[in-house]
Amino acid sequence: MIRGMQTSSSHLETRAVHGGMAGVRESGSHVPVIDFSTTNPLDSVETGGASYEELATGHDLGEGRSAVYQRLWQPGVARFEESLAGLEGTEGAVAFASGMAALAATLIATATAGRPHVVAVRPLYGGTDHVLASGLLGTEVTWADAAGVGAAIRPDTGLVIVETPANPTLELLDLRRIADAAGDVPLLVDNTFATPVLQRPVEHGATLVLHSATKYLGGHGDVMGGVVAGDQAWVERLRQVRALTGGLLHPMAAYLLHRGLRTLPLRVRAQQATAAELAQRLVAHPAIAKVHYPGLPGQDPAGLLGTQFDGPGSIIAIELAGGYDAAVRFTESCELITHAVSLGGVDSLVQHPASLTHRPVAGDAKPGAAVVRLSIGLEHVDDLTDDLMSALDAAAELGGLRPRSVRVHEAPDAAGAREREDSPAR
Repeated sequence: MIRGMQTSSSHLETRAVHGGMAGVRESGSHVPVIDFSTTNPLDSVETGGASYEELATGHDLGEGRSAVYQRLWQPGVARFEESLAGLEGTEGAVAFASGMAALAATLIATATAGRPHVVAVRPLYGGTDHVLASGLLGTEVTWADAAGVGAAIRPDTGLVIVETPANPTLELLDLRRIADAAGDVPLLVDNTFATPVLQRPVEHGATLVLHSATKYLGGHGDVMGGVVAGDQAWVERLRQVRALTGGLLHPMAAYLLHRGLRTLPLRVRAQQATAAELAQRLVAHPAIAKVHYPGLPGQDPAGLLGTQFDGPGSIIAIELAGGYDAAVRFTESCELITHAVSLGGVDSLVQHPASLTHRPVAGDAKPGAAVVRLSIGLEHVDDLTDDLMSALDAAAELGGLRPRSVRVHEAPDAAGAREREDSPAR
């Protein structure tokens, strides 16, 4: 096993930089070498067979063993897994070709263990909701709210699934209460929105932590992957599923994701600071019925920020006063912010969940037609404000509301103070 480099500091920032880097310097390199080998030499028939057996049944690469075949074990993938597990505080992690491949492997492992019933708390990512509702992977779902998890548990329940902050409306769930209600049933938490920078679910009773690594972990919109972190028993089960079904992560993707982890704390916190400022600026606009953002007053009733969460994150959902038509006008009027699915990258994105990511979700659980989701990137907050206010003015005009945009300019003084001026609609 490739172990994360031991350091004198346990701070998350240091673990992010050095996790999974053991042996790199000793090899004469400063960054990990990308090994594209699909097959690996075998010392003998006996050791080759033993290596294959161990890896195909979910065990780690043992001393003196061959990696055999890329589908069974790959050094760059192992580095990324080791680093992510170090950030989440778990015994290990298993990486896959996408977040949905990671979820699928977990559901397969659950169903084939003879406990195919899943309790799920909505809202969830639309793909997660869809695969659970379809029963495609041999599971049966019972939908519950957070307070109803305990009552929904059955003898054949193999998993409880939640996402917090919720996608797309950002409700915060008390993981300790849900874990207590789940009892012996494993709790899987989709931690894609928060990342380990802002929430580490195993510290609050979760068994498994799921990420669409495509989002914040990669962080640049150029690599796809998924990962599940958990204890060693789950790691071995998931590796076996991956080995048998082939949902492996490509070595280049593993390299990019591992590199992404090294700047994750800086990116997440910078994006969060911008989102918090934007949320405050948006609340007064007449085109908006509500801004959904955990950092705003009244949107953390259980007091989870500062206890379970280290911050409110960088996703904002806004509910347009003019309904669906206004949401469409707003979304299509953004210029700096790209109209696209996904989130967590360096550039800001806007999308209409009910029409896209949550399109397959049942009507009574689908996000409202007036809801638009924003993923805030690393652009300057004033430039994002200008773009958002212009798009909101367009939505306001559609509904006959009075535009109230705010244009923000950099003041010329040495201190760099900001000067805000009311501007007409653009």
